[in-house]
Order: sequence, then C-alpha cells, then structure tokens
Amino acid sequence: MMKVYRNTATIKAEQFDGSDEMIDKYELIDAGTMLGTHHSPELYLTGSGKVDVGDWIATGVNGEYWAIADDVFKKTYAELPVIPKVWGNAIEEFKANHYKLSELFNEWGWNYDEQELIVRAWLDGYVVEEEK
Repeated sequence: MMKVYRNTATIKAEQFDGSDEMIDKYELIDAGTMLGTHHSPELYLTGSGKVDVGDWIATGVNGEYWAIADDVFKKTYAELPVIPKVWGNAIEEFKANHYKLSELFNEWGWNYDEQELIVRAWLDGYVVEEEK
C-alpha cells in the first residue's frame, strides 16, 4: 500500500541571478552554461545538470547544495512565517509545557488572521521578525 508523506525539513535557498558573485559563491563554471564545476562536489545538479537564471540553489543541513527549477521550487516550498519575538516565545513556552495549540489561542485571544499565521508557525516553524 502506497503511503503519502510530507517533507518536514526546512531549507535555506536563494534564487540564482546569474551574477558573478553567485557564480563564484557556488563555484560554477560560467554564466553561459552554469554547469557545476568539478571543484564544487557539494553542488548536486539534477536534470539537465544546469543552473539557469531563476532556478534556486538550496543549502542542506550538511552544507551541501542542490539546484531546484523555479517551477518545482514554487510548488514544493513556502517561506516560513515571520512573527514577533513575543509570539515565538509563547509558542516555545506552550510546546515545552505540552499545552495544546487551542490553549494558546484561549490564552492570547488572537484574531482569525493571526491564528492562521500562528498555526503555520506552530506546525512548520517560523522566523522571528527583526526588531525595529
């Protein structure tokens, strides 16, 4: 029986812009072909073996890189929600004390839009917004 899985890992990625800076950073051969160089064994290229402008270069947990076509990236990944530090602290406190998500909502009284953001942050992780 086939089972359905979801990816629970987060990645860091940046969209390739063809700049010399990114070519150097990822040790690519040149801006014409964008083939990964033999000097960069950490860059895994799939499909055509090319990184085209607009593709994404992802960084794995062990520092390895791989290219993802833009259309595949947009279907597969979404940015983590950005939330205030106080919300992040509340999530961590409630999780550490084994509270339910509903108890967090009852305690804080968030509106609907905030609740949707908090659910995503609770389930997928989050980034704390920079202080102004």
